[in-house]
Formats: sequence, structure tokens, C-alpha cells
Amino acid sequence: MQRPQRVILEQSAAAGTLRDTAVSHIGFHVPDVVAAEIFYVRVLGMHRHAELADGGVRLGWGAGHHVIDLMPGEQRLAHYGFEVGDAAGIAGIAERLTAGGYVVRPLDPSYIDAPLGHVEGLSTIDPDGTIVHFHSRVQRQGENAADTGRRPIKFQHTTIGTVAVEPFVEFFASTIGFQLSDQLADGRFCWLRSNKDHHTLAVVNVGSAGDIDHYSYDLAEWEDFKAWCDRLTELDVEVQWGPGRHGPGNNLFVFFDDPAGNHIELSAEMEKFWDDSVVYQPRRWDPTPHAVNMWGGQTPSWRRTSERKGGVPA
Repeated sequence: MQRPQRVILEQSAAAGTLRDTAVSHIGFHVPDVVAAEIFYVRVLGMHRHAELADGGVRLGWGAGHHVIDLMPGEQRLAHYGFEVGDAAGIAGIAERLTAGGYVVRPLDPSYIDAPLGHVEGLSTIDPDGTIVHFHSRVQRQGENAADTGRRPIKFQHTTIGTVAVEPFVEFFASTIGFQLSDQLADGRFCWLRSNKDHHTLAVVNVGSAGDIDHYSYDLAEWEDFKAWCDRLTELDVEVQWGPGRHGPGNNLFVFFDDPAGNHIELSAEMEKFWDDSVVYQPRRWDPTPHAVNMWGGQTPSWRRTSERKGGVPA
């Protein structure tokens, strides 16, 4: 059988402009807001920050910026956001978006929960038509100091599902200023960084556009990871994939679903990149199940690769 085509994802000189940008928040439409809120409070230790229009809720940790919006409707991704810590970062993103012909709008102040200081922000549309927010630093009390046995440390990364990966590389790397860390050699999955973590954003071809593939919360270390695997069992939350270790990122992972069917990952020990000291070339992994789980084992139906071991199409 013919080996699938190899694709090198290209990025422009603007890639790597952002070095201090992280995921900030995410918003979902869900069929049952009440059930989803109960789940996020019970399992991930969040609490309600605010009520939204039409019966939605805003959740987070501590008194800082929110993490997730849950809004009524059929399950789909509503928006996702990034916190830009780079100097003149928001202005630079706006300039590059405008030069690239993308629409740039002011960010609704309700998405910036910063009680102190001046916060800048903008809103734009990704290649699949989903709203993306970028804002400067906000207050994040309560994160990075979690009781890691009861809730994660922070929101770590977002993975977008699409039908075409290349436009997202053009948008996020060549225009916004993220940088490719790794890709699958068939071009159907890539990982992009905007700080020292191996990826703050990933993009995967899932055969449909404009939705979430999964999103991830960070755990501190291996001991916390083991404790969380036991805790999910105690909470009667079924593990959908893992425990395992990804090739790209080298991070430990375990996946489970919220009541709406959104795939949630708990991740630990993600690889760090030191772009201020070393020049890296994006790596191209064989598009096999082994690449997405170095430990092997069963791969869920929603995580497909174009090859199996030895270059045979899956």
C-alpha cells in the first residue's frame, strides 16, 4: 500500500515573535449547563465567578481571571483566549493581523476579569470562523499554587479540530507569532508554542471544522498525576484514554470527558523549549499511534493517525 504523503508545514519569519503568551480561557456551548457546572466544580475544583446571559455561567479558581464559560446550546466551541505577556504584544498582534487582512475588533470588557491595572485586548476570527481573544496580563490569584490533589495547577493548552491544518499555521505562527514545535509528518497534526512550554496550542485534522479536539490542565509532577488517576476512579469519572506519554511534548496524559462530551486532558511534565538560548527546527514525527502515545496501548476512536507501524496506512 502507498505510504501517505509527507508534508512540511511552513512558517514565516514572524513565527516566534511571542515568547510569553499562555492560554487564558475557553468557552463552550453545552446542552445542560447545570450538569456541566456541577461536573467542573466536583471534579476540577472550580467555582462560579459570574452568571452569564441566557443561563450561562463563568467558572474559575480563586479570585482571579476566569477559566471557562458554559453557555446553553448544542455542544460546540464558542471561543478561546490567550494571555499575552510579551512587551507591546497586543499592539504587535493587531498590526500583524491587520497587515494580513484579518478582522480585528475590540475585546468585550466582560472577558477581562482584572480588577487592577490597564488591560488591553482584541478579538479576531480563526481560519474556521471561531472567535479568538487576546488580552494583556490579568490577575490570576489561586493559580499555580493549587492543592494538586484536589484541582489542577492551571489551564495548560487548547487543541483545535479542523479539516485543514495549514491555514492555522499561517494564522497562528506566521501572523500571530506562535512557533512550530512539532508536527506529524503527514501534516495532519501540529503543536505550537508561545512560551517555554512545548505547546500552548495544537491543531489536528479531525475531518470537521470549527470545534475543540481537547483542552488540557496542568499537573505539577508524576506523584500528582498518579493521585489524579486514582481520584478520577473515586469520583466515578471514566478514563477515556491513558495513562500514557505523548511523543510530541513528552508529557504524561490521561483523558476523560465532561458531560457534554468535551475531551479533557490532565497533563504533567511537559517538555520545555529555551528559545532565548537555542535555535530549534520543528520535528516531524511518523504519523502512527506510537507517536501520540509512546507507551502504546489502545488508541481511542477519536484519535486517528494516517499510518500504523512501518508506514502502513491505518
